[in-house]
Amino acid sequence: MLSFKGTHFPKDVILYAVFFYVRYGVSYRDLEEIMEERGVEVDHATLNRWVIHYSPAIAVTAKSQKRETNNRRAMLPHEIPGLLSP
Repeated sequence: MLSFKGTHFPKDVILYAVFFYVRYGVSYRDLEEIMEERGVEVDHATLNRWVIHYSPAIAVTAKSQKRETNNRRAMLPHEIPGLLSP
């Protein structure tokens, strides 16, 4: 469980910044400018700390919520019941 206790920024701001960094691979200074354009003044060193602290926990949470893939193979036309072959 992610704990945002004692942070100076809202949970949504932190998650947005970490997601943006991980998803788009921008530099911390570029992310600082992006956040500033959205009205959040945060230092690039703070962004670095957020990514180091929150990204592993977010990855674990995302992996635990990921659905299993279907391991069944596709059926060939002659295996489908009721399908007449040409």
